[in-house]
Amino acid sequence: MIMIYPIVAIGDAVLRKKCRVIEPNYPAINTLIHDMFETMYEANGVGLAAPQIGLDVRVFVVDTEPFAYDEELSHDEQMSLRDFKKVFINAEMVEESGEYWDFNEGCLSIPNIREDVSRRAQITIKYQDINFQEHIESYDGLIARVIQHEYDHIEGILFTDKLSSLKKRLLRKRVQLISSGKVKTDYNMRFP
Repeated sequence: MIMIYPIVAIGDAVLRKKCRVIEPNYPAINTLIHDMFETMYEANGVGLAAPQIGLDVRVFVVDTEPFAYDEELSHDEQMSLRDFKKVFINAEMVEESGEYWDFNEGCLSIPNIREDVSRRAQITIKYQDINFQEHIESYDGLIARVIQHEYDHIEGILFTDKLSSLKKRLLRKRVQLISSGKVKTDYNMRFP
């Protein structure tokens, strides 16, 4: 049976925790991963980290297919985005490199707020898959960006933390409204 989790809103302490490593005997890991993907799809997201459903564990899922329909991208970029669906368990960022570039980001935990965030173009990440097999892989472009955003979640960092002091001040009232549950979304949320 599928469980669609409510998305935890900004202001909840779990979003600020550096998440803990899990072992292969973590209870019902396959079910958790399946439900995380289903929760992400229900909310029309491209990534979802465990803290966003209230769990302080180092797990996140990514499916970049929605980006594949951007007509400004090359055919190769569209194909790589269309086929990128992955689970990251116990991830550790090995390296972030390349030029910084801005992209308009949003977050399911901070609905209706989107801002340009500057991130490095390439990453190398170490992680375990659903079978707890270890991988070290490199990514660039939008895939790297989605991974960086989700990785930040398991480190207790939100995309709004990367904004200028002025932007943070301008958004403060809107963020407070979200934290207090005064926000409309197409998906179920849990408020602090």
